[in-house]
Amino acid sequence: MTVQTESPATTSEAQTPGTGMRFTNWAANYIDERTSISGAVKEFGRKVFPDHWSFELGQVALYSFVTILISGTFLTFFFQASMAEVHYDGSYVPLKGLEMSAAMASTLDISFDIRGGLLMRQIHHWAALLFVAAIGLHMLRVFFTGAFRKPREINWVIGFVLFILAMGEGFTGYSLPDDLLSGNGLRIIDGLLKGIPIVGTWISYLLFGGEFPGFDIVGRLYVLHILILPAILVAALGVHLILVVVNKHTQFARPGSTNDNVVGEPIMPVYAAKGAGFFFIIFGVIALTASLVTINPIWNYGPYDPSPVSAGTQPDWYIGFADGALRLVPPGWEFVIFGFTLSLNILVPVLVMVVFIVLVMLYPFFEAWVTGDKREHHITQRPRNAPTRTAIGAAGVTFYAVMWAAASSDLIATHFKLSIESVTYALQALLILGPIVAYIVTKRICLGLQKKDREIALHGFESGRIVRLPGGEYVEVHEQLSDYERWKLVSYDDYQPLMLRPNKRGKITVSERARAAVSRWFFEDRIAPVSKSEIEASKHH
Repeated sequence: MTVQTESPATTSEAQTPGTGMRFTNWAANYIDERTSISGAVKEFGRKVFPDHWSFELGQVALYSFVTILISGTFLTFFFQASMAEVHYDGSYVPLKGLEMSAAMASTLDISFDIRGGLLMRQIHHWAALLFVAAIGLHMLRVFFTGAFRKPREINWVIGFVLFILAMGEGFTGYSLPDDLLSGNGLRIIDGLLKGIPIVGTWISYLLFGGEFPGFDIVGRLYVLHILILPAILVAALGVHLILVVVNKHTQFARPGSTNDNVVGEPIMPVYAAKGAGFFFIIFGVIALTASLVTINPIWNYGPYDPSPVSAGTQPDWYIGFADGALRLVPPGWEFVIFGFTLSLNILVPVLVMVVFIVLVMLYPFFEAWVTGDKREHHITQRPRNAPTRTAIGAAGVTFYAVMWAAASSDLIATHFKLSIESVTYALQALLILGPIVAYIVTKRICLGLQKKDREIALHGFESGRIVRLPGGEYVEVHEQLSDYERWKLVSYDDYQPLMLRPNKRGKITVSERARAAVSRWFFEDRIAPVSKSEIEASKHH
């Protein structure tokens, strides 16, 4: 029998890495020796990401933004940001020969003459809408679960700035085609600016480069849309993600979860693989929606012309609250003082919107001041266990929703065959009464749910099984909860109103009195968690 053995050369070749692998190893070592990046990658890879579905909202926003960047890069190669007048000579016959701006003509060319152009336009627009919606839902989740508390107050502010930047990005992109719809939106902005006393006219002149519509407003908006706002947004997003890693993720309370022990999966390699798959799902859903559902058909609107009245045109949903606020102002709010027209019908809505935005952005600091709680919090709360905050959130959402609905007051009137005056009066009343009713009802619901949790924790839940006692009495048997289910119902912080105490000089200041009064309003109506002694007594019973 002949035994064949490998030659030394063959064995050496089998054990030696290929040229590509050797180059990869050399490049990795070269970079690591000069940057020590491997430590940061290992530290980042060990971070644990919670596995609750609501935490995916932030990823939806991130992946939508990546989709915006990809599709927007494609569009920049073909879009002409110019207000120069041209005669359209593209393939869309109904507008052929019509005079329009180069921006409008290039947008039509992208839609009808560039292969894949219309799909990319619609992917870009749908991704932008999903981006703003995901940020909004993500912030609502953070608010209602108290995930903004120390040490994440700054990250809440950064997240809110991202939301404002996203709206700015959406509006500037929405205005670029120079069609009838975008021109009306710009005209509203021009009116808002000119309504500001003394400086408003000059601000409008500088922005538009002269009297509306100006000589190059599209070019200026284009720079904002593809350069300035994205740069600020990317920088803020980077800081936001860094703070998420530094401060760690919040998580929902469960056995085994503490402030230092996040229940979930490490980023590398498990969550990274899931995240990559999730990105392709998000991109696929956006692409499918863009291929099946038309959005912003500028060829139906035509180029901007200030002469026609465009009934039925609506702004994108995220900016509709501003238009609605203007529509809800009662008539006669203009006054002439020393020869100057004071347009309160514009100043008041702008002031209300600015105050509303600032209050939402600074809310974490307000709650920290009210509670006096300086601890770090990494466990989220059930909304029912913070009834006042949840009620405030419901009131704020209602206030926003009424302004948003008012942007379509004309469509509401025509579709339901109502007069525009009655719709406006109803929305004006809802703007004031709606948040108050929402606050009261939401707080009562939260307190009622807390009472229900307390009863279930002490006495169990109804089983539906009826038992006859020896004395002839019929009772329903209550099934007792498991330790985990009971723990979930009773494990939450019980805040109480702050005591009014004198300062170091023995004086009670006005600010302390105000703080104590607000604290009483915030925590006076509450349901105390079930104590251990009550649980033991209920078990014995």
